[in-house]
Amino acid sequence: MGVTLVNSSRILVSGVSGPIGAALLPSLKSRGYEVTRLVRGTSSTSGQIPWGPAYSLPPESVSGFGAVIHLAGESIAGRWTEARKQRILESRRLGTSHLAEALAQTSQPPRVLISGSAIGYYGNRGDDILREESASGDGYLSEVCRQWEGATQPATRAGIRTVQIRLGVVLSATGGALKTMLLPFRLGLGGNVGDGRQWWSWVHVHDVVGSIHHILQSDLLEGPVNVVSPRPVTNVEFTKILASVLSRPAILPMPAFAARLVLGEMADELLLASQRVEPAKLVSSGYPFQFSDLKKALEEILKR
Repeated sequence: MGVTLVNSSRILVSGVSGPIGAALLPSLKSRGYEVTRLVRGTSSTSGQIPWGPAYSLPPESVSGFGAVIHLAGESIAGRWTEARKQRILESRRLGTSHLAEALAQTSQPPRVLISGSAIGYYGNRGDDILREESASGDGYLSEVCRQWEGATQPATRAGIRTVQIRLGVVLSATGGALKTMLLPFRLGLGGNVGDGRQWWSWVHVHDVVGSIHHILQSDLLEGPVNVVSPRPVTNVEFTKILASVLSRPAILPMPAFAARLVLGEMADELLLASQRVEPAKLVSSGYPFQFSDLKKALEEILKR
């Protein structure tokens, strides 16, 4: 495998207000990178560049960075109205497109662009084993991910090494799906969703950060990269392991119809969809996962 360290210590990062950003920024700084944030707004301050996903970026504003890590996008949590679905899509498609176009036009482009995506790309696929070359699925999130990834094309055409990280269910103590699940499970009110046979491809937030560092340094990695644990589990398994780590029962399943009643379309696209995803490119390129076992991952997060 060819490995080339990013020459410049300057890194531009967007979308760092969530659990991934909370872990990523300190990690970048601890390794000596000079981090500049791309943030929503109109005023420029030290260490920040203002932007809005709906607006073009001046190429000179994003010039001279060794790498760009683009994670910004409207949260998908909560019930989806048609207006909300449009905002989720446009925040990713337009924001990524405008950033990629600016990077393609700058006189000092980055060596690498790492752009967010998700395993929603694959849709609901039952027991199929899904790798990076697997076809995209049907449904709203599959379409969002296709357009999200497609929006990076200006950077690719300009010769910038471009990686789309397809994130699974990110486990973190500071937010995301796990934080939402903790209260009912701690009260002994947790249980599987639907029949529980759907595959959940999860990843510890430390391995998300580790994967990003690995991609920064591995010049043969490009295109889509699945960022998930090598050991996905079914929803039933996830439920049992989480309840065990919390020393609580898990005896109150949520039927599929109830999930749809509460969450609408989001229930089918996220909670009930089955995605058995393998991190084929990370494994073949030698990334050493810190957390492959779900129980150990949850214990590290919940028993600190």
